[in-house]
Amino acid sequence: MPGLVLQICDRADGEGLRVGFTASRKVGGAVERNRARRRLRAAAEQVLGAKGRAAHDYVLIARAETARRPFQLLLDDLDRALARLGDGGRRR
Repeated sequence: MPGLVLQICDRADGEGLRVGFTASRKVGGAVERNRARRRLRAAAEQVLGAKGRAAHDYVLIARAETARRPFQLLLDDLDRALARLGDGGRRR
């Protein structure tokens, strides 16, 4: 997706879902990376709170576009990424 990369892994040992966020230096300086992570965190609360599956790990990776992308489009990106991966997490 233009605004983010999503990775999913299912876990046999857990009940709840776990979410991690990362932004490399390719995203920008510390201020840009922190802003991108905050925006990913807010998007994850809205989308994964409703559509996330228990016993799955989600990793949201910021892209250079993440900090500048309109928030609604960022939500759409996350929603489409979840749909593309299906209920999967089965891809390892």
